[in-house]
Amino acid sequence: MFEGQPKGLYVLSLANTGERFGYYTMLAIFTLFMQAKFGWSEGYAGNVYAIFLAVVYFSPLFGGVLADKIGYGKCITIGFATMFLGYLGLAVPTGADAVGEATMYAGLACVSLGTGLFKGNLQVLVGNLYDDPKYADRRDSAFSLFYMAINIGAMFAPSMAKWITNQYLERYGFVYDAGCNDPAYLEALYGAYGLCFGVACVSLIISAVIYFAFRGWFKQADVTAKSAKTQAVAVEELTPKQTKDRIVALLLVFAVVIFFWMSFHQNGSALTFFAKKYINLSVSGGMRVWFNIFILSLIALSVYTCFGVFQSKTSKGKLFCGLATLAAWAVCVVLYLNMANPTLSQPSDFQQFNPFFVVALTPFSMLFFGVLANKGHEISAPTRIAWGMLVAAIGFGVITLGSENLISPMDLGDKTQSILSPGWLISTYFTLTLAELLLSPMGISFVSKVAPPQYKGLMMGGWFAATAIGNYLSSIPSLLWDKIPLMYNWGILIALCLISAVVMFSLLKKLKKMTA
Repeated sequence: MFEGQPKGLYVLSLANTGERFGYYTMLAIFTLFMQAKFGWSEGYAGNVYAIFLAVVYFSPLFGGVLADKIGYGKCITIGFATMFLGYLGLAVPTGADAVGEATMYAGLACVSLGTGLFKGNLQVLVGNLYDDPKYADRRDSAFSLFYMAINIGAMFAPSMAKWITNQYLERYGFVYDAGCNDPAYLEALYGAYGLCFGVACVSLIISAVIYFAFRGWFKQADVTAKSAKTQAVAVEELTPKQTKDRIVALLLVFAVVIFFWMSFHQNGSALTFFAKKYINLSVSGGMRVWFNIFILSLIALSVYTCFGVFQSKTSKGKLFCGLATLAAWAVCVVLYLNMANPTLSQPSDFQQFNPFFVVALTPFSMLFFGVLANKGHEISAPTRIAWGMLVAAIGFGVITLGSENLISPMDLGDKTQSILSPGWLISTYFTLTLAELLLSPMGISFVSKVAPPQYKGLMMGGWFAATAIGNYLSSIPSLLWDKIPLMYNWGILIALCLISAVVMFSLLKKLKKMTA
């Protein structure tokens, strides 16, 4: 799994893990921060949140254009500094007034700009490592590992934000209460959230240290088409027609995946609303295992140690991995036996399942497609994207089955109908994660492979721009939440996934011809 990869992959992956941990820690409490500090409604705070996400994912388009001119490494360095200033601005204590709002918006602007300079260009460096013929056949597996690293950071972020919040509130004699509007409590609450932004500052510093300390491991990948000419580095030469065909092919893929991201990114909105309204958050019995982040992390770790038992080349390696697996399982049992029964969960807890499944399932995904490739049946990235759309439709089909006899939000009003087992929502996240593993890392790999050398930064930015549009459109199910029957809302998402799959399947031959 990890063998045969260039050392630079691990440096770039770890640098991204730290940055993403800080970003998702901030994102986990961002709307709650705005409501606690400024008293904004769900609608207003949600709109600011959606615009921020859209800008964050649009900015790599401009970061890519700049990087194609001045270099990927320079843009990443500027991105580190700009993001740090942004998180610092969010963490600095200010009043709940116009100055506080202005400071927050300035911080968000810096985070967005810095992310645009950092995120896409870091992934271009990953792709450039595999322009070397020695590693070319490992490109797809590399992006699977890189994507897994992103989700390690995302998996722990919600729990970190919750832990900091609870610790800070306890210091002032409070416990978390979603319905409390006492001014002293709210001031303590948004003070706690400010510390979460501080965590993002610290994790970003750690990422920067990793990136710069081991820069020599990937220095050869920091080459643009422009700089390659002066350094006499071999770069793929394309005719004007080939360049045009590749750009058109990528634009077609971008257009289709917009609707996937629109459907997929419901974890912070419609699926969270569903958890709040319909899931029984008092969890008992074996289901409790899903609501302890340390148990989940050990389960994910044991997947890798199990693979190590079979893939290690020495008996000592096999023995070590076997003992590590047993130790992880033993600790899981101890943690489980010491959990409260029942355990009280929160709607936000469900957001940890998607990154957990990404981390835990990545080895199985790599094994499956690796076996197919070895047998001469390699599946192209566009084909995997098309199948990912179909699997996403199945995922929303799961939640639709669970919603069959529920009262729709339009009739339920402010009440809750907490009758469903958490298993329904966990199963939905599991299926959607399978779709994501088919689509997202393979899409990034496809862009890095197909993009014309002089437009690599721009095209990677285009992938994120498509994600940005999908992110913003993902607010539509939330806007329709209490206006149409629940089943219709899920039906819209299923239809979008199916239509996107049909379109992608119809484009496969054309895409293959254009990118040959």
